[in-house]
Amino acid sequence: MDVRVGDIIEMKKPHPCGNKSFNVTRVGMDFKIKCTKCGREVMVPRVKIEKNIKKITREEEEN
Repeated sequence: MDVRVGDIIEMKKPHPCGNKSFNVTRVGMDFKIKCTKCGREVMVPRVKIEKNIKKITREEEEN
C-alpha cells in the first residue's frame, strides 16, 4: 500500500472525538497519524493501519 507523508487517510473506525480522517506525519514500521479534528497524534503499527484504511486522499504536486 502506497501511503506517503502528507496524505489524508479515512479510517473504517472513528477516533474517540468522532472524526474518521487523519493526516499522516510519519511512515515506517509504525505510522504517526494526526487527527484532523482534535489534533491528537497517535503511533499505530503499519499492519493495523493498512487493514483499517478506507480511503487515501493525496494532494498532487504541481511542478
